[in-house]
Amino acid sequence: MSNLAIQIKTERPRIEELLAPYRDVIGDDYAGYRNHVFRTVTYAMHFLDGDLDVETTVETAMAYHDIGLWTDRELAYLEPSEAVVVADNEKHGWGLDPDLLREIIHWHHKVYRYRGAHERVIEACRKADWIDASMGWIRKGMSRSNVAAVEAAFPNEGFHKSLLRLAKDYGGSTLIGGIRVTRGIVKW
Repeated sequence: MSNLAIQIKTERPRIEELLAPYRDVIGDDYAGYRNHVFRTVTYAMHFLDGDLDVETTVETAMAYHDIGLWTDRELAYLEPSEAVVVADNEKHGWGLDPDLLREIIHWHHKVYRYRGAHERVIEACRKADWIDASMGWIRKGMSRSNVAAVEAAFPNEGFHKSLLRLAKDYGGSTLIGGIRVTRGIVKW
């Protein structure tokens, strides 16, 4: 499936609604983060063969997957991001499985394949984030043409530069921040 032409939805109202309350907190990084979310959702849904039964969950988890960087100003942002999505799920009555939302976020930086409950969805989101975090250097079976099409639809808008800036700002230096990020978010 990953070599078939990718379906790109340039409008995802749910993502826009989920991110809107955090626009001021994310600030100048908003356009970059928004497009990162759109890219990761696009890749994940491609790996999931466009399964509409999980689309709302994927959109929600990926909208929140890095949000702790801004809400908690924390380099070890997985647990803060998990807490924000679970709280909003409860507060707004979305009725999504809080464990699945938490697990998608918790495992999205796992280096090796995820195995366990909800493997299909978690693994699709994990692979999607690796593709985008590596700017297509790591493709997890996704074709170069699909990566290029997604990147053209949702430009980077400085997203990866903002990650380096945040590592420096929160960690005291890019090197120390990078080490803290790696220790705080990478799972084996």
